[in-house]
Amino acid sequence: MTTTPGLRVLIVDDEPLARDRIRELLKNDSEVEIVGECGSGRAAVTAIREHAPDLVFLDVQMPGMDGFAVLKTLARERLPLVIFVTAFDQYAVRAFEFYAADYLLKPFKRKRFEQAVRRVKEQMRDADSSDLSRRTLALLEGLEAKSHYLDRLVVKTSGRVFFLRTHEGEWIEAEDNYVRLHLGKESHLLRETLKNLEAQLDPRKFIRVHRCAIVNIDQIKELRPWFNRD
Repeated sequence: MTTTPGLRVLIVDDEPLARDRIRELLKNDSEVEIVGECGSGRAAVTAIREHAPDLVFLDVQMPGMDGFAVLKTLARERLPLVIFVTAFDQYAVRAFEFYAADYLLKPFKRKRFEQAVRRVKEQMRDADSSDLSRRTLALLEGLEAKSHYLDRLVVKTSGRVFFLRTHEGEWIEAEDNYVRLHLGKESHLLRETLKNLEAQLDPRKFIRVHRCAIVNIDQIKELRPWFNRD
């Protein structure tokens, strides 16, 4: 009978309550050893090098250095398996491009959390750590040649999840802590702030024309001056 090796886990999140939640969900798993926790990306890089965890619960949005930057910093070293954790579903596509073992959207339920941990254990049974590290490194090397700007957006509607190419959007407007993506007569609400989304869009293709609006340059047909000729 094949057994699951001990799972050395590092928890990385800038929110103490989020770290507490993950630690609470793991406490009764006899196969898991929590080797540390961090509240920033830079601390995470140091901890991963020091503890060599098998799995990292990695927050995407952190001040100074986000979760993706953590992995890029460690790209030439032994890489752990990663479960990305975030409150914003816009990072889902990019998370899986980084070969994430899974992706948890806050607030997540116990059943969904246990499913993610089970998936990691299955991967550890099916491949040794050096193989997993090589696969992650290969993907990171491939990403270095690609644009770091968003190519696709994740949209949830009517119980479905689908992807839209960013170039299909005509314009984007802010709605408090959400944004609304407009495509002709259709529109979709995304759980993201306009500021965060702007930082992920290619400035050669999207322009901030107002504090509440971003426009796809390819969709601009004409410019009309205001009365003061602005």
